[in-house]
Amino acid sequence: MIFWLIVTTAVLGHFAIHLAIYNRLNATGLRRRTIKRIETLFIASCVAIPIAAALAFEGVADMLEPSVDSLASLHVLVRVYGAICILSLITFGVPWLLWRPLFRVEWLAVGSKSRIVHVDTVGDEPLAISRKCKWQSKIPFNQIFQLAIEETELPVSGLPAALDGLRIAHLSDLHFTGDISPAYARYVVDAANLWQPDLCVITGDIIDKQTCIAWLQPIFKDAIAPEGRFFILGNHDTRVADPSEIRREMQACGWSDLGSRSERRLIRGCEVEIIGNEFPWFPAPNIDVIQDGETKPFRLLLSHSPDQIWWARQRGVSLMLAGHTHGGQGRLPLVGPLLSPSWNGSRFASGDFFKSPTTLHVSRGLGGVHLLRWNCRPELSLITLRLKTFS
Repeated sequence: MIFWLIVTTAVLGHFAIHLAIYNRLNATGLRRRTIKRIETLFIASCVAIPIAAALAFEGVADMLEPSVDSLASLHVLVRVYGAICILSLITFGVPWLLWRPLFRVEWLAVGSKSRIVHVDTVGDEPLAISRKCKWQSKIPFNQIFQLAIEETELPVSGLPAALDGLRIAHLSDLHFTGDISPAYARYVVDAANLWQPDLCVITGDIIDKQTCIAWLQPIFKDAIAPEGRFFILGNHDTRVADPSEIRREMQACGWSDLGSRSERRLIRGCEVEIIGNEFPWFPAPNIDVIQDGETKPFRLLLSHSPDQIWWARQRGVSLMLAGHTHGGQGRLPLVGPLLSPSWNGSRFASGDFFKSPTTLHVSRGLGGVHLLRWNCRPELSLITLRLKTFS
């Protein structure tokens, strides 16, 4: 019994280490080709190390009738690595468990309602247009076309009273790959327009395939937001030959490019600084750190990754909108997401959080290069800002 407890803990720790590395690798600004090579190496080691450890036992007897003494016969490197795995699981597993959505640690209590739309059933045009998408969309429990329209009353510390009730339509991670018809994204924009937002924002990962740049104007030119339409790019937008093509095409639609910059707008008589942060895939914007006692305009940050929450806090950002993590793409019952391309792992995979002075909303996104979603529907975020004082 003790033998199997030790072995099981070590194996879980081994997989946890590899999962942590995988998540953080995809949060770096490394080139995609480099990331894929490293991923291949770690997938191989994830499988090979447990097999090598099993083969390290001396004789069949140790495997048929295992005991704690059997572990002593293992090579010293196997025992050291096993100890590292167990310690890692204990040290990092506890906070990982505490950050599960089930316990809602750091989560912000919000008022929300959700409406699920099976977008593939509302129009005459089939949404799956590639062979890959046609068969993957039929896999049981796949939710790629089950759009969750989430209307959220989001409390924001430091919100000027005049901005109480401001409505923001937040789109993220559309991932135009050519697998899904542009009719899907047009439905999303139409749904946002019906809600009549004041602002409409996109937090990156718009284009994956060069030919899809031609989709941008037909989809986004008719988006309605009287106080402004803003966008930034993400890591997948670097896959095209020249990301500035995406920027030019979106600007031609009437959208403001906030990549690595900020823009000040007068909204309802209040000065609002809207900031774009695409780091680490593009340079971070040069925004002053807030000093004690210093007052600044209300700051709204569009960030592709939730990892910039610490950057936002230093600069007195009151509201940060992000994507990138897709909510984990799949979520286990009770446990929640495992995969999340973030330096914080799955801590901020999706949802609403408060890290003083910043309210953070992370969208599950609308698309993806992986055409599978389980227990993790794509999300259109319709956010109404509410004034709240946090203790």
